[in-house]
Amino acid sequence: MSDAVDLPLIGAAARRARAASRVLRTLPTDVKDAALSAMADALVERTDEVLAANALDVDAAAADGTPASVLDRLRLDAGRVAGVAAALRELVALPDPVGDVVRGSRLPNGLELRQVRVPFGVIGIVYEARPNVTVDAAGLCLKSGNAALLRGSASAYRTNAALVAVLAEAGQKAGLPEGSVELLPADRASVGELLSARGHVDLVIPRGGASLIQRVVREAQVPVIETGVGNCHVYVDASADAAMAEAIVLNSKTHRVSVCNSAETLLVHRDVPFLPRLLAALADAGVTLHGDPAVVEMAARAAHDAVVPATDEDWATEYLSMDMAVRVVDDLPQALEHIARWGSGHSEAIVADSASAIAAFTAGVDAAAVLVNASTRFTDGGEFGFGAEIGISTQKLHARGPLGLPELTSTTYVVTGSGHTR
Repeated sequence: MSDAVDLPLIGAAARRARAASRVLRTLPTDVKDAALSAMADALVERTDEVLAANALDVDAAAADGTPASVLDRLRLDAGRVAGVAAALRELVALPDPVGDVVRGSRLPNGLELRQVRVPFGVIGIVYEARPNVTVDAAGLCLKSGNAALLRGSASAYRTNAALVAVLAEAGQKAGLPEGSVELLPADRASVGELLSARGHVDLVIPRGGASLIQRVVREAQVPVIETGVGNCHVYVDASADAAMAEAIVLNSKTHRVSVCNSAETLLVHRDVPFLPRLLAALADAGVTLHGDPAVVEMAARAAHDAVVPATDEDWATEYLSMDMAVRVVDDLPQALEHIARWGSGHSEAIVADSASAIAAFTAGVDAAAVLVNASTRFTDGGEFGFGAEIGISTQKLHARGPLGLPELTSTTYVVTGSGHTR
């Protein structure tokens, strides 16, 4: 490993992680699984220690005027600690991707060719307030044979430090090398060093809001998998069933508004007769609608006071709240044009009975996930049957969609001959 890059804040941790990665890539599955189980047990056994650190973080954040919704994401209790421990145990039950043969063949000259999954090495994760990400990220990295450099937010630093202390101690006792999980300082400079750590870090994954992700993508000198921002749409075609459309739109918007797979914009074909019903259902659920002129006019006729005029800013906004932009479109091509202009490439849904409309939508929309007659809320590693995930990739290189264990690996070509020369 080259030490040409100056890393005064994270250098020691990065070097430990690099050394650990060389051991982790060779560990058999049973050793990794035993370590994950030991970590889960230790988290439960040392819950009081974790909660004491978390209480300090929550009190400090509350004193700083942090909104209640953010405090809730930061706060742990015994049940939540048990939940993150259970997530580690779920990883034990998942297949180990390391060593999987992606493809293989015998070449005409007799050489045996195999493309085999291998760990990246050292993965840096930059994330925000949720301390459960500390455990999820560490577990995913370790199961896939990678060392983890974790950079959480300052607001959760005491909690993250307690969690990493528990994970590292239990992991080492179970056979993992020192440096397998490292917590970086929670300041802006540490992020800058992580993003410039060529030769020390093989991959960085940001998990958080738009500003965090944009900074990582803009400044990184190491490979990045871009995740997260979800300006997701539901398009209701003229052929859609009214009851199905209402259920899918409501679930996509209101099931959990603060996540990236929540729908932010509703596009409705002009020939849909039940749009007033959709608007009423959303308004009754407490959603503030940001409508185009056709929607505003319709709402005025129906005396809905939950509609405000939409602007271009609304079409571009990931609300993460009980707000939704609504537009009436002339046809499916106009819906696709709207999504192409304003979408973030995360999840796009169509509600339709027409096979031709469904085929045109799935072929024409450019997104990590396309949902047909199903809620956008299903874009999730667990819902897809992949188990835990580190986030939703919205880029197109290497991995797209939920980032589970296979997506945290690269590949190596193993070529086997019997004295072959060229």
